[in-house]
Amino acid sequence: MISDLPIAAIATAPGRGGIGVVRVSGRDLSPIVAAVLGRALAPRHATYGPFLAADGGAIDQGIAIHFPAPHSYTGEDVLELQGHGGPVVLQLLLRRVLEAGREIGLRLAEPGEFTQRAFLNDKLDLAQAEAVADLIDASTEQAARSATRSLSGEFSAAVHGLVERLIELRTLVEATLDFPEEEIDFLEASDARGRLARIRDDLHALLANARRGALLRDGLNVVLLGEPNVGKSSLLNALAGAEVAIVTEIPGTTRDRIAQAIQIEGVPLNIVDTAGLRETTDQVERLGIARTWAEAAQADVVLHLLDARDRDAAGAEAIERELDHRLAEPVPMVRVYNKIDLAGMAARVERADSAGTVVDRVAGGGETIGDEIWPERGQSVSSVWLSAKTGAGIDLLRTLLLELAGWQASGESTFIARERHLIALRAAQAHVEAAEAHARQRAQQLDLFAEELRLAQERLNEITGEFTADDLLGVIFSRFCIGK
Repeated sequence: MISDLPIAAIATAPGRGGIGVVRVSGRDLSPIVAAVLGRALAPRHATYGPFLAADGGAIDQGIAIHFPAPHSYTGEDVLELQGHGGPVVLQLLLRRVLEAGREIGLRLAEPGEFTQRAFLNDKLDLAQAEAVADLIDASTEQAARSATRSLSGEFSAAVHGLVERLIELRTLVEATLDFPEEEIDFLEASDARGRLARIRDDLHALLANARRGALLRDGLNVVLLGEPNVGKSSLLNALAGAEVAIVTEIPGTTRDRIAQAIQIEGVPLNIVDTAGLRETTDQVERLGIARTWAEAAQADVVLHLLDARDRDAAGAEAIERELDHRLAEPVPMVRVYNKIDLAGMAARVERADSAGTVVDRVAGGGETIGDEIWPERGQSVSSVWLSAKTGAGIDLLRTLLLELAGWQASGESTFIARERHLIALRAAQAHVEAAEAHARQRAQQLDLFAEELRLAQERLNEITGEFTADDLLGVIFSRFCIGK
């Protein structure tokens, strides 16, 4: 993908539209301007006129804008031809542009190549470049706003701030290593421990913000499972606000997965309804149950539905033991006691510790009390009492799902983030903690201290692309749309 040759592509989405754009980027686009427009263009001024075919006839009428380097999106000369958005006319215009640019090596752009050139020409760092794609792909208003913040450089600025502080600390450490005869207690004289603690705290806060940003980008996979006729399909419909799944009193109505995308306070959730778990000889139903376990293995949160009228915990415990057996890693689980309208119960949420003791109970009115529920699975499990039919307690479940996702209502400062950013931040955090461990030792192993700081800096630089392998760049930009 890396090349000095000029590139061209249709920059608007496929299909019909009011306006379509053909974009060109390269070092000198004057031959294309002369051939297609027949006249020179004033820099950064919109010029209206015909787009000329090889025989001098008009392909279309539109606006041409020339952005000379380096003041352009890619940092190269950029030409944008804005015409009518019909697919045929845009293909004719692109073909004409490629023909006019043949002598300068003009070729079709690869996916993401315009943005890749912006990155290579220091117009954007890597986190900002990724935010371009995330802004295009945003599925909620909150995700779009967060991607815009990343594109404006908020995420990158936070990362750069941490890197600069690590560099300052490294400079002090390495200066001490170079002049050991001074016999200065470096850690005390320069407040190295205090500086590192503040870096650690700010890195922790940045990671928490990035987790929320990753949630906005990727969403939360929520899988509904339980025995037949406990109300899984009814709960899916209640969360979606529409009749997505068929609901009957006949056990085994749902035979296959039903997925529905929803959002709660701008956070995207993919809710998956599954076949009821029970012993059966029906081959089709058995296939559906197998898919239920497969979906649970991919879940971020499992909602285990039970009938609020049934206090026999044996069946529920059997399902949860099987779930634990099938999961490679523990997944947050919520017990959802449905049909409280038939059981004469009130809507509420209970949060329990790993011993099964209720540490918090919130009813619809907001009061909090303490109690005990039956033993849990060795990790914290929350329970919700609701009615999918009447809607009582549905808002409590929505709030709990956001809490499990780590989302906070004050998400206005959240920027978009990706899994690779989280991996880099966690690795940097581990190196900072290792540096703190060396600082606590009386021997003051400054060489190891300095090395951990260097490694933390490298991992942070991976986020903005200052320390990134070329093969990773290829993967990142290949997932962009063509024309961007």
